[in-house]
Amino acid sequence: MISTEIVPENVVLIGVVSVDQTKEQVEEYLNELEFLAKTAGVIPVKKFIQNLDFPNPRTYVGKGKLLEILNYIRDNGISIIIFDDELSPTQLRNIENILKVRVLDRTNLILDIFAQHARTAYAKTQVELAQYQYLLPRLTRMWTHLERQRGGIGLRGPGETQIETDRRIILDKISRLKEELARIDKQMAQQRKHRGQLIRVALVGYTNVGKSTIMNLLSKSEVLAENKLFATLDTTVRKVVLNDLPFLLSDTVGFIRKLPHKLIESFKSTLDETRESDIIVHVVDISHPSFEEQINVVNQTLKEIGVSYKPILMVFNKIDSFSYTKKEEDDLSPMKRENFSLEDWKNTYFNKISAPCVFISAKNRDNIEEFKEILFNMIKELHFKRYPYSQI
Repeated sequence: MISTEIVPENVVLIGVVSVDQTKEQVEEYLNELEFLAKTAGVIPVKKFIQNLDFPNPRTYVGKGKLLEILNYIRDNGISIIIFDDELSPTQLRNIENILKVRVLDRTNLILDIFAQHARTAYAKTQVELAQYQYLLPRLTRMWTHLERQRGGIGLRGPGETQIETDRRIILDKISRLKEELARIDKQMAQQRKHRGQLIRVALVGYTNVGKSTIMNLLSKSEVLAENKLFATLDTTVRKVVLNDLPFLLSDTVGFIRKLPHKLIESFKSTLDETRESDIIVHVVDISHPSFEEQINVVNQTLKEIGVSYKPILMVFNKIDSFSYTKKEEDDLSPMKRENFSLEDWKNTYFNKISAPCVFISAKNRDNIEEFKEILFNMIKELHFKRYPYSQI
């Protein structure tokens, strides 16, 4: 019997330490790229890091490093390599010509994951638009083997290259997809208007911090919650009642470092849920070694879409997974972040945050009642400002 099971491909990950990225940052980025690759269904087996002032404009890494990568992929039968930054069309073409394998960059990988996880027609349309916008400037490398069509009987004239034909087809497709998204955006905006005057709460945060788990806890619904990056792409809105006070809760797509701008544009309606919210619940994975940088990524995105002024509740999730190395009493060396206990963080970093904070484990339901109480009080305050004569 012939097996139809798809065997995951082994891949190699590549990053560059430059003036813009320290070695520690690149190692963290590659760890995230590894998680992205596993989410996409491939197996990372090797990481290559090179120190350069700036990535090589022709091949991203230097010739020596490229030769080292070439020898490794030949010896180990690697068919795909993934770079941690977005590559230019020239870099993609040059690297593929030298290595003779499929080359992906971070953007391409994220688009692939989005395509896998898109469930609704709307999400699929958003992803398709972003894919075509990514593909358009990279058509040249796809058609280097084709020559200009030759004239013949009935075919004489200026002719048209295959790349010109494809560019025209893709531009037409992009135009149609934008029109389709604009039409659906209007429908969704109308739907939001018809939701009544309930207070709106939006769950935001870095990808894989537990937003969907919290959504399920509060709304008693079954939103997909997996230990994967971008497990959910579609915005989910549920009516929730806390202490007899109803409100609308939305779970949005997670943010990530180096998220392609075109992808943000495509997912405009998802961000509209955040824009039109009254309260933002910023969920953070406190157990992640770079949670501070993840907070900054989300805050920057909120600032870019113009909602950083809204009331924010900081929810530090996954306290059940938080761990630290206790410093010995006779150790006189400076305190490092890995030696910080949860109490240390609360007394230092979190004291500087002006927004209300709560520490929970959505998985184990630790401190959920405290979280609900803080959220309820924030909603109640806004509710009475909007409806001063209403009763709960």
